[in-house]
Formats: sequence, structure tokens, C-alpha cells
Amino acid sequence: MNPFLLYNRRLLIALVQALLIALALWLALALRYDVPLPPAVNIQWQQLVPVALVLKIVLFYVCGLFRGWWRYISLDDLLVLLRGNLLASLALALGVRLAGTRLGLSPALPLAVLLLDGLLCFLLMTAVRVLTRLFRERYYPHADVASQQPVRLLLAGAGRAGQAIARELRFSRQPGYQLVGFVDDDEAKQKTSFQGVAVLGRCDELPQLCQRYDITQVIIAIPSAQRQQIRRLVELCRSARVTSKILPSVSELIDGSVSVNLVKDVALEDLLGRQPVRLDTAGIAACLRDQVVFVSGAGGSIGSELCRQIARFAPARLILFENAETPLFAIEQELVQRFPRVPIVPVLGDIRYRARVEAIFDEQMPQVVFHAAAYKHVPMVECNPAEAVNNNIRGTQVLAETSSRFGVDRFVMISTDKAVNPTSIMGATKRVAEQLVQALARRSRTCFVTVRFGNVLGSNGSVVPIFKEQIARGGPVTVTHPEVTRFFMTIPEATQLVLQAAAMGQGGEIFLLDMGEPMKVLHLAEELIRLSGKVPYREIAIQYTGLRPGEKLYEELLLAAEGVKSTPHEKICIAAGVCAQDENLLLLQVEQLYSAARRLDLTAVVEGLRQLVPEFKSERMGPCRYRPQPVRPIDAGTAGGGIEG
Repeated sequence: MNPFLLYNRRLLIALVQALLIALALWLALALRYDVPLPPAVNIQWQQLVPVALVLKIVLFYVCGLFRGWWRYISLDDLLVLLRGNLLASLALALGVRLAGTRLGLSPALPLAVLLLDGLLCFLLMTAVRVLTRLFRERYYPHADVASQQPVRLLLAGAGRAGQAIARELRFSRQPGYQLVGFVDDDEAKQKTSFQGVAVLGRCDELPQLCQRYDITQVIIAIPSAQRQQIRRLVELCRSARVTSKILPSVSELIDGSVSVNLVKDVALEDLLGRQPVRLDTAGIAACLRDQVVFVSGAGGSIGSELCRQIARFAPARLILFENAETPLFAIEQELVQRFPRVPIVPVLGDIRYRARVEAIFDEQMPQVVFHAAAYKHVPMVECNPAEAVNNNIRGTQVLAETSSRFGVDRFVMISTDKAVNPTSIMGATKRVAEQLVQALARRSRTCFVTVRFGNVLGSNGSVVPIFKEQIARGGPVTVTHPEVTRFFMTIPEATQLVLQAAAMGQGGEIFLLDMGEPMKVLHLAEELIRLSGKVPYREIAIQYTGLRPGEKLYEELLLAAEGVKSTPHEKICIAAGVCAQDENLLLLQVEQLYSAARRLDLTAVVEGLRQLVPEFKSERMGPCRYRPQPVRPIDAGTAGGGIEG
């Protein structure tokens, strides 16, 4: 704010408060002695006003009553106002009693007058502030464009989040929005109002209410809502032919704050979300706070979100290790801006180069390592098996052995459900990487753990970005097989559970994340088409292409020989009874695999993976077994399939 305007504003506040102080004292005397004031009492008032002005204005300034904006007055501000008036009234009473004669004041002023003065001064100051807020909210002209048709809003959810949105909308100077009311299923909230806005009915009545009140947009303000509830509300909005937006889930509202700026379009993640993740923040903080944390693959979808989540726990230093310059630059800039107190160290490097990895460890001495770097795209890896072996297996071995050598406290490897009974090169290489980490865990002081989970929505190359791009082009949306199913979870949910598992690990475990029920990927495509405002099969065609190389109809999280052990966290369990082979034989077979990869003997690479992972079933047809198949359309009544996440 301009210093001149700030000075004038404070001067105006001082003048108004001086008038209120004088008026409160006069009213106190009038209530005690009646109107008009007797001459002697009027003289008392004239004598006492200067003293009251000096004492109260000084104490009001000390108590902070000259700061803040009256238009935003809250209960906290009223408490400050009450404290300031109590102190000022006490000071005035003591001054009159102890030094009244010395100052030329009449000592006969009744105590009741001083008490009334304090009460009236508080009430007058409160009234001025409240009236200012009411005027600004109700009658102050907004910068609306006269010809603009306002967006008539209905808030689904009259809880704390909905009330926060209503309160902010009343303060908002953004043009074109008019809040009409709430809908809520809570019987106790029916026929009530919050923030001056009425609860118009239940959620099931939304279509009728939208028509009756000419609603154009509904905001779903229930951060704790489950998938079924959100889907029901979205369907009701569709039937009412109004647009719908949503507040992020509780897990995304990390700091608990709710704002209109957080309102977003309903996304597929919202419809597929489950209950918010319960985190043992104390346990995670004990694992990460004041620790030097190293994240490989820091520029990727999972790696970058891990960095964001880790930075919340105030590590001593966060090392971003990435071999792609642009993603590394992007995540480093974001973290520096969002977490200015966390030292960020961006490092360009490759986990396959032992000398580079050891040099970084020697310089930075990380205490916790999260290994998220990997080649993950199934068809791409299928065409490049030698590189997959070199990156996913050898890179993991280099990073794990270096961590053990430098005394890292905790090493967490990110694995995948595709490592279970793999049919792809990617899955097989990740399974071998799991074996190497488990073998090292048996003889190292470093706590090595593995976290295995399925597809994450919105990650690079996953179904959501691909489907969105296809929809934006007008279709068709391509899926692979009528019956293909996948496990899904959101990126924030996956990374939060990874941190939780990391804090729980004792060494050697393979943690499994609760992925919920698998679902057909066709349903995702249909939902995305609807969310884009289109009708599946009518406006956007859906076609399928057949399974790509290495893909399965469904994924698994457990091998046949593995059982499950529960953990204190309801969404995390441990794969029990994993029978790791002799480490010397494992390392010998791995070296033979590296030798085949260096020779680019792809047949030997596949055979080497089969030796290491007996459950691996591959039907290679040469350097790349991908064979494009004719695209066949799906009729409106045909069951659908999916595309690899």
C-alpha cells in the first residue's frame, strides 16, 4: 500500500476511535445522570475526555487496534478489541482514583460510570467494525461488468469447507458470481442458514433446486467425500445440466486451508478416490526431519511428488538426482519457491554410473534414499530390453550397493505390481531389482525396503493424459482389450503411503499398498469423456487395438508363494514368505545378464531374465515384438477394455 494512503488511513482510524471514546464517556454519564447532563457533570466530562483519549488511544495502539481491516473483522478481532477496552478502562479507573485530584479531576466520579464507559466503548467500536463489514459485503459496488450474466452458485455441503467457501465468496471482489444457497444431507442443517446463506434442501433435490433457482454451477465442497458420494453428485449435476466443480480431497488439502482458489473441475481422480490416507506424521517426521534425503528419478511423476511430500517434513537437505535436465530444473524451481527453508541440491546424473553416484554420496552423505528412477513404459521397454536391464537392474544395484557402502540409514525402492508373475521385460527387470535389494538387506546395516503398487493416475504416459489428448482431438479414444483391468491410485496417495511404509520398515520387507478393487480401464475412458462434456460412443468414439507387447489382462500384487502380513496401517501390508535364492548364485546370474546386455544379445537377455525370474512368461518375436493391429470400433453396447497405465 502507498505509505501516504496508509498514513491517512491510520489517521482516520485514530480520529474515529477518538470520537467513539468521547461519545462512550458522554453516554455513560448520560445513563447515570440523565439528559441533559447537569452542569457539574458536564464539567466532569470535559475534564475527563482528554485523559481518556490519551490513555485509551495509547493502549489501543499497543494492543494492535490500529492494525487490520474492519471489513474483515472476525471473532479473533473482537477478542483483541475486548482485551484492549478492558485494559484501557482499568487504566482510566486507576488514573481517576489515584491521580484525579493532581490532574484537576473530580474524585467523586462513580465507579459505575467508568464501568459503563468501558462497556459502551467496546460496543461502539464493535458496531462500527461490524457495520463496515456488512456494508462492504452487502452494498459496496463490485467491479462487475453490467452486461455480464452472473454465475449462480449452489454449494453441495454446508460443513466447515462449504461455510469457508461461502465466507470467501462474500469477501471476494471477483465479478460475476452469486451464491444462492447450500444443499446438504444432514437433517440437522435443513431450514437453517450459514454465513447468511440458506440450506435449500437435500442433495437428492439438486436437479429441482437448480431449475427452481436458475443455478448455473454447483461446487462440491465436501473434501472428505468418498467416491460414491462424488459420483452421485456429479450425476445429479449432469441430469440438471449444470457444470460442477469440486474442492480437493482432504489428502490434497495438506495444510487444512480451504479457499475459492482451490476449487477445480471434477477430475477422474475425484471419481476414483477412496477414503483419505491416514498418515502417522510423527513416525514419518522422525524418519525425515533434519535428515539428508536423496531421491533418484526426482523429475519423474512419482519422484517429483515424493520430493514435494518429503519437503513438508523439513529435511536437513534434499538431493534431487535426475538424468533429464528439464524435469530436474522444473522440480528444483518449484521446491525452492514452495519450501524456501529447505536446502535443495539438484544433481544431474545417472544411477548406472557408479563413479558419479559414489562421488555424490561422498560429497552429500545422504541418510535416507528413495529410489524412483526406472524405465517404466511397458511397450517401450519391450523394444529395448538391454537398456532396461542396464537401467532397472544395474542402476538399482549400483545405487543400493553405494547406499550400503556409505552407511545410509534407510533405502526405499519403488517397485510395481508388474513385477508379480511378469509378462513384460519391464516387470521382469523390476522383479530382479527386488531380489537384489532383498539380498543386500540380509547382510547390510542399511534398512532396505521395497514398496510395490500399481498404476498411478496422471503419471507420465498413464491413461489419463493419453485419453485427455485423444478427447481433445475429437477421438477416437483407444483401449486395448474388452476385459483388461488395472489397479489405480492417485500420485499423492501413492507417495504418502510410500513415506509411511518407509517409516515402518525394519529391513528386507516388500510392502504392498492397498490399491482397492481393480477396475476396467474402459470405465475410465467413459468417465473422462463425460467429464469433458461429451457423450461416449455418440460424440467421442471408443476403439480398441488389442493388448500391446508385455501387457496382461489384469495385474497382481502377490506371487503365489507369498502370503500377506498386516501392519498397523490399514492400507499397507507386507508380502510374507518371499523365498530369495542364494546371493552368490543371484549375483553370478545377474553378471551373465549384464554381459548379454552389453553384447546386445537380446535372446540371451530374455533367457537370463527367465533364469532369474522363473515365473516370467515372455513370447518375444524379435528385437521388438510389437505388431500394430487393425483398429476395430466398439459399438455402443459392446463391453470395453483398457490401455496400460
